[in-house]
Amino acid sequence: MTTTPTDDPAGASPTPPAGSPDTAAELADTMTRAIKRIRRRTSERLEPYGITPGQGRALRALAHAPGCELPDRAMRLSDLADRLHIAPRSATTVVDALEEAGLVERSPDPADRRAVRILLTEAGQAAVERIGQVRHEVAQEYFGRVSPADQEVLLRVLRSAEADYAAAMPPRRPASPGAAR
Repeated sequence: MTTTPTDDPAGASPTPPAGSPDTAAELADTMTRAIKRIRRRTSERLEPYGITPGQGRALRALAHAPGCELPDRAMRLSDLADRLHIAPRSATTVVDALEEAGLVERSPDPADRRAVRILLTEAGQAAVERIGQVRHEVAQEYFGRVSPADQEVLLRVLRSAEADYAAAMPPRRPASPGAAR
């Protein structure tokens, strides 16, 4: 019988021999399981704050935008969608929820009245700090027993793979004119 990831109750599948054609597929499966576990735990830890992981990503993207606290330099909705690799409509839904929670404010773009800029509120800044703490705690729970040297190797390899993959992919199409900004 061949064991697949869904056959094994522990979620692990047999380790292929090093360098076999299935090594990359096994790596992808293992990363997927890790990401799901980390995301699920992060979601559980953010739930008391009323923040989803997707909203947390949006808040972090806004907080790391240069000049995010200044209305004339705040990020456009369309730029947020691009940074999150989501459709502008999905970004609108995320921002709607964040605005309702008092974590962001919309402001008209002085250079383009069709565009909307998103500003973090004080409550949004505080939420970004909580999210950072939760991310740190969950990462420590998951990777804490992995040696710092192995963590560095894993990080270096994943950054290299991501850079190579991104360089080989065709550029993303820009959003259509008039899309949510």
